[in-house]
Amino acid sequence: MGRLGDKSDYESVREARISENKARMEMLGLLRCTGELSAIASASTRRAGSVTPRKSPKPPLVLTPLRRSGRLIAATTTTGRRFSARLNGQSVEHKALPYKGKYAEEEEDEKKKAVVVIDKQRLRVLQERRCDSKGRGAVYDSLLGICCHFCRQKKLCGEEDCKRCGEGDFEQPCIGKTDCSSCHSSNGILCRACLKVRYGEEMEEVRKNKNWMCPHCIEEKGIKKFWICNSSICLKKRKIAPTGIAIFDAREQGYESVAHLLMDQLKRSRAF
Repeated sequence: MGRLGDKSDYESVREARISENKARMEMLGLLRCTGELSAIASASTRRAGSVTPRKSPKPPLVLTPLRRSGRLIAATTTTGRRFSARLNGQSVEHKALPYKGKYAEEEEDEKKKAVVVIDKQRLRVLQERRCDSKGRGAVYDSLLGICCHFCRQKKLCGEEDCKRCGEGDFEQPCIGKTDCSSCHSSNGILCRACLKVRYGEEMEEVRKNKNWMCPHCIEEKGIKKFWICNSSICLKKRKIAPTGIAIFDAREQGYESVAHLLMDQLKRSRAF
């Protein structure tokens, strides 16, 4: 058994290997490089930890009074609050409104009469233009005009007895547009031209018939089979392509209107 101060075989081999590695590193010059790198790292650490003093000291903070306009300074009291002239004890002058005497009232009456004359002249010009056509009308008016369900035009009708389009009376109905007795909705509003071309009906006959119903109500109630509204809006809802200007094809084939042509086509398609 060895003594207490003796080295073991492992330690002897370890020290021999360390000495060999040092000799090899010294021969290659690695020890010198390691020392230079350690010196550079320690110098950079010292520079990072140190604080460089400012070359010029920071100027002291000086509080200056706020800039205010002369109007605000004059309107500010000793308490620092703004008050009106009446609360500050100053006299207030009230400007009297101009008196509307006899002449001023006469001037206002003259202006009103001039406006009425201008409105009458404008209405006469519109009436002359709208009477050029009884079909869909010739004058577009977004206020007085009622939108047709098919052509979607808010034109003034050319009917002579129409007080709405002729005299500008909003409370009167337009006799140049139809009104369904069942739904009284926008679906039943058609102008003279669309009523004739698309459905083969005359406006005079519709006016006489107090129970006239639009194609929508006729289809819903089942009064006339295969009779539908052929406007582009309704045809798209039924997933049918709009017909466009189909009146020429309908009349060439002997049909009274586009609606009669579509009704015959639907009958033949359902037959197969």
